[in-house]
Amino acid sequence: MTATAAPEETIGMLVKRWRERRRRSQLDLSLAAEMSARHLSYIETGRSNPSPAMIERICGELDVPLRERNRFHLAAGFAPVYRERPLTDLGAARDAVRAVLAGMEPNPAVAVNVHWDLLAANGAMGAFLRDLPGELGQAPVNILRATLHPDGLAAQIVNLAQWRSHVLRRVRRQLERTAADGLAPLLTELEGYGPPAAQSTPTAAPAPSTPSTPSAPTDATTADDLVVPLRMTTPYGDLALLYTATVFGSPRDVTLDEIAIETFFPADRATARVLRSLADTRNATPGGTPA
Repeated sequence: MTATAAPEETIGMLVKRWRERRRRSQLDLSLAAEMSARHLSYIETGRSNPSPAMIERICGELDVPLRERNRFHLAAGFAPVYRERPLTDLGAARDAVRAVLAGMEPNPAVAVNVHWDLLAANGAMGAFLRDLPGELGQAPVNILRATLHPDGLAAQIVNLAQWRSHVLRRVRRQLERTAADGLAPLLTELEGYGPPAAQSTPTAAPAPSTPSTPSAPTDATTADDLVVPLRMTTPYGDLALLYTATVFGSPRDVTLDEIAIETFFPADRATARVLRSLADTRNATPGGTPA
């Protein structure tokens, strides 16, 4: 028996899939995209072909990433709208990435793509990534793999169970939002590392014996009340780090649409002192700041 190829993906199939992914009804989407519910139904069933402008309105309302929007245009018989260039060819945007990374010193910061592959890092982050063993350290370094792999930084993470759970939830949300090719296998790989052995979780200091004179909260207690910190033991000292993610607004290039700058800030005064000390050491050493 001869195998047959899977049917070609149509624009209607893509619209319906992303509408259901975003949990939107036909009526809700049609009103937001300024079209009739009948017209949207005709598009999803293949009885009508949307114009490029209509595709953009639909994709805008469904928050479809630029890479996937190109697939919409191709499925409808049009040329892709958005270019995809390497970071080195992005001109002012490339300079902006470098400026943000440099401006975050002495805090570690990296630029990653949608698969968490390292695109650029500042000197502070280089200090943590330069000694990754074997394939974990080969370009392109995958930040999540390097962090959670048993041979990577996982052995240094004090709250590994808590941090692993947070990272996996974040990747699942990213996969749901972007449907990026290659992200599902990465998630499966990260889940396959298995839960870490039981660890002691940092706890707040015991309550004072005199209720009328409560002690002030420590740095660690305050950080835990705000966000999930990354707690690491390193050759430079014990660190507690909070992270933020920065993305470009209104991108028009696929690469730029998928870039995020992850910055780790000190969650306590001891970590801040360590990061400043490392920065002073790099600045005093010729060639101490990696590209």
